[in-house]
Amino acid sequence: MIDLAVIIQKRKMGVNSTKSKFDKVLSTKDIFVLAFGAMIGWGWVVNTGIWIETAGALGAAIAFLIGGVMVLFVGLTYAELTAAMPQCGGEHVFSYKAMGPTGSFICTWAIVLGYVSVVAFEACAFPTVIQYLSPNFLQGYMYTVAGFDIYASWVAVGVVTAIIITGINILGAKTAAKLQTIFTLLIAGAGILLIAGSVINGDPANIMENMFVGSGKTSTTALGGVLTVAVMTPFLFVGFDVIPQAAEEINAGFKKIGSIMILSIVMAVAFYSLVILAVAYVMPASAMAGSTLVTADAMGLAFNSPIMTKVLIVGGMAGIITSWNSFLIGGSRAMFSMAESNMIPKVFAKLHPKFKTPVTAIALIGVLSVIAPFFGRKMLVWIVDAGSFGVCLAYAMVSLSFLILRKKDPGMKRPYKVKNGTFVGIVAVALSGVMTLLYVIPLPFASTALVTEEWIMAGGWAVLGLIFYGYCKFKYGAAFGAHIDVEYIDVEEKESVHIPVRVKSVVE
Repeated sequence: MIDLAVIIQKRKMGVNSTKSKFDKVLSTKDIFVLAFGAMIGWGWVVNTGIWIETAGALGAAIAFLIGGVMVLFVGLTYAELTAAMPQCGGEHVFSYKAMGPTGSFICTWAIVLGYVSVVAFEACAFPTVIQYLSPNFLQGYMYTVAGFDIYASWVAVGVVTAIIITGINILGAKTAAKLQTIFTLLIAGAGILLIAGSVINGDPANIMENMFVGSGKTSTTALGGVLTVAVMTPFLFVGFDVIPQAAEEINAGFKKIGSIMILSIVMAVAFYSLVILAVAYVMPASAMAGSTLVTADAMGLAFNSPIMTKVLIVGGMAGIITSWNSFLIGGSRAMFSMAESNMIPKVFAKLHPKFKTPVTAIALIGVLSVIAPFFGRKMLVWIVDAGSFGVCLAYAMVSLSFLILRKKDPGMKRPYKVKNGTFVGIVAVALSGVMTLLYVIPLPFASTALVTEEWIMAGGWAVLGLIFYGYCKFKYGAAFGAHIDVEYIDVEEKESVHIPVRVKSVVE
């Protein structure tokens, strides 16, 4: 247990300096592929047909632009805060400075739900891809969950892959980043091929007959379809916020970190929108209705080759790995930061003695990803919505923290300072707040609110958070929320030498 009296005494005496616990091993290229690779992921391969069926081609593209605008405004607040406070934990640090320990706990625990949900999603998505590639893949029937038959071979692939990805992350952030670079190139290449093939061989008539609502019956109005797809987008755009989680491991100028974050968001919005339009341009609505994997079949039509269908699926498999990898990094660093502040058990602040990775936090998220495949493919939908709710709540709290700190600490050094900050912050809070409410308040013309299974997931996560909160509040008393500041001299300040410093403090 931390000795609170010692912390307070040292704070009164001045700075308590020790070296950073993390190695600075990530380059600007590394953090870009971590963010962009996480955002483009696998969802576009599985769900593009569903988006078009729900909102129509143009409606779905507009939905992603709406989600993208929200995320861009939120991303601007992240960019400024990350450059000003480049410390492991991201949301934890920002909300702590603005709202104190309790606000920080809620914000960080919400974003960890988002990260864990993505990791669990990918553990279920990977065997789904293998099933599409190999029709005889399913062997050894076990049981049925929500109408989906669970097979031993399906579970085994998810479990083994989860163990491998977890092990790679324990080996270090640089190792994970190298893997990320390779797979991001693969998935981006597959998407670009699809877009190019659609432009060459597509038919304007296909998209003209499927502009809004589409061929499905999931929404009754064009607006309802757009909103239904729009509430799915936070889950798909989450990923740029992995950068602040690993800030202590980044060897780059602070202003550049903010710029890369915004660039990754813009590119992800463009990628999703172009893929949606490309699929609708090359594939008639009637063909989509009979397809089990619309995006892959659209690739085959674009090149008139079944081989290209497999190429896109392989690219999609790469997307599973990039998202899985990034969010394991993000989730484990967020939990490490909370444990360092005595908000969750200290065991999650343990670093591997050789690889300097938060091994216990990585292991816990890895265990959850091992369990996920046992619940089958139906869990994918539940995970997406429950995780998106946590992400939007965290985004709203970070955006609010941005506004608070602009008033509370106007003199804070901000290497990446957002122009018209008050306007940007208000819009970010409003958009992310409305998006959060859409998960809670049912609408008569759109399916946006969480269903029972999704509330169970989000509620269960909230209950676990309350248990940790109560336990640590009781155990650590006034030391609950004892925060660790990390002060870095910007690597781009040529007159200075990079010296990491840790400063212990508590809320008084």
